[in-house]
Amino acid sequence: MTKLIFIRHARSDSSVQDDFTRPLTEAGQAAAASLPELFKDTPIDHIYSSPFVRSIHTVKPLADARGLTIKESANLQERKIGEWVADFLEFAEKQWQDFDYKLPNAESLQEVQDRVVQQVNLILETHPGQTIVIGTHGTALCALLNYYNPEIDFAYFKSMAQKMPFFVELSFDNHECIQSHEIFDQLSFN
Repeated sequence: MTKLIFIRHARSDSSVQDDFTRPLTEAGQAAAASLPELFKDTPIDHIYSSPFVRSIHTVKPLADARGLTIKESANLQERKIGEWVADFLEFAEKQWQDFDYKLPNAESLQEVQDRVVQQVNLILETHPGQTIVIGTHGTALCALLNYYNPEIDFAYFKSMAQKMPFFVELSFDNHECIQSHEIFDQLSFN
């Protein structure tokens, strides 16, 4: 069995509109610093991350504590919106209603799902029987979860919107997802 532990990044500074360089807030940094203790009893063989700063900085304390190198993958990054969206939830709901909906120079949820699933399949092929931590983002993670469970929808996405970091563990037998559950859901990092 292969275990993938997805960590949605810790709280980031939403006043920074550049998606790639948006940093963690002080609370986000404190949450990231708590990950080595939180995962102290979890074997971890590899750590992957979106190349976005907030994702890397979330998993970095865990990688440093384990002496692991973070493997970056653009396939794990957040969806490309194309332009700053003032009413993000309204935009997100339109995307969840129509997986092909997107703004100019942006990505649809279908495109996000396709690239994240492609990366997950590569990780499963490369690291069978191991435990891998994956730093990612809310939309990318929910699109992936929807692939394995179509009941994951906008309501689920909205319910986890303020959970930063957010943790989901998926267990696989080859490429078949045999179990999915949230972990550490009782903790408050905000």
